[in-house]
Amino acid sequence: MMSGKSIDQDTLDDWKERAVSFQLVDVRRTDERRARHIGGIHIPLDEIVQRRSEIRHGIPVVVYCRKGIRSQLAIQRLMQIDPDLDLYNLTGGIGQ
Repeated sequence: MMSGKSIDQDTLDDWKERAVSFQLVDVRRTDERRARHIGGIHIPLDEIVQRRSEIRHGIPVVVYCRKGIRSQLAIQRLMQIDPDLDLYNLTGGIGQ
């Protein structure tokens, strides 16, 4: 099954530097988000389907978590219901 594309931290930093238009989505738990995040909107994995209207169309959407596993699950769930989204998994997550 198609599960979106991947992006690494260096490429994400490059996008930020070049002011590429994209959306960041953090799918970790609230306590993890409070401890550390790299920006974007917060939609915990278990709410991703119900809150899919917050995911933007027409621009790349970078989904992240701690290790890159929950973000991949979020991408799979989103692609099942909206295959037109341009989704990228942040490879390796943000750690911690």
